[in-house]
Amino acid sequence: MSWIYLLIASIFETGWPVGIKMASISNYRMLWIIFAIVTMALSGYFLFLAQKQIQIGTAYAVWTGIGMIGTFILGITLFHDALSLLRFFGVLLILSG
Repeated sequence: MSWIYLLIASIFETGWPVGIKMASISNYRMLWIIFAIVTMALSGYFLFLAQKQIQIGTAYAVWTGIGMIGTFILGITLFHDALSLLRFFGVLLILSG
């Protein structure tokens, strides 16, 4: 169950950057800021649950890795962020680090 909690935490981890981005481009700023805060809190809560069984280093690495890749993909699909070979390689380097 801890791995499921970690996956849920990682998915919520992608929510707060999206909420902050939406707050910066939307007329519904407060709604998106609240969305960001709620997803941040839920991400932290599920990470807390996951770390009861999974070692902190492993949990944190998986949590940030999935959150980073998820946010990268959402940026490309929702916000039309540029996707170049160099940018993809840079993200891959960060993930592998």
